[in-house]
Amino acid sequence: MSERKPRADAARNREAVLAAADRLFASCERPEQVTMADIATAAGVGKATLFRGFTDRTGLIRALYETRLEPIRHAVMDGPPPLGPDTPAMERVPSLLDAVLCFKLDHRHLSLALEGTGSDSPYSAEHYDWWHDTLRRVLEQLPGFKGADFAAHALLAAVRADLVDHLVDRGMSRERLRAELAAYTGRVLGERR
Repeated sequence: MSERKPRADAARNREAVLAAADRLFASCERPEQVTMADIATAAGVGKATLFRGFTDRTGLIRALYETRLEPIRHAVMDGPPPLGPDTPAMERVPSLLDAVLCFKLDHRHLSLALEGTGSDSPYSAEHYDWWHDTLRRVLEQLPGFKGADFAAHALLAAVRADLVDHLVDRGMSRERLRAELAAYTGRVLGERR
């Protein structure tokens, strides 16, 4: 039995809600300031539409985050180097971490909103598990590399949204953040030799 395709108006409403939520989170001072009522008004839909489509505020934030993350997932799973599966592990690890960092810089508002939902630990989020599993598998491809599971957690800690936000607020530029992360990753990978 095939999966039912959403009605055209439901798909339009979903896109309008995601776009409105993205704009509101990007323009607010603190993510908790954005309410479901604000999003419904900005999207031109009723609150019932929001709750039907996303269950609650956290569900909406997760859906928006996953939608924005999808192009990167695709590049990691099926794309060309430097993110794709045919990239040598020594090059792919820093590229994966740089992609996470750039995503968090480009979607700081959304990353902070997701971490600030308070519903659970950022480590239990689906996207964290996916990044960790991906990074762990790539680290395991490095000859002689030990402790890939822990190393994947430790490397991902360097790109947590709250840390990225803290460093940006302290004046660290995007270029410097990327350079520092690349240098740190190089040191972690270099220690295996």
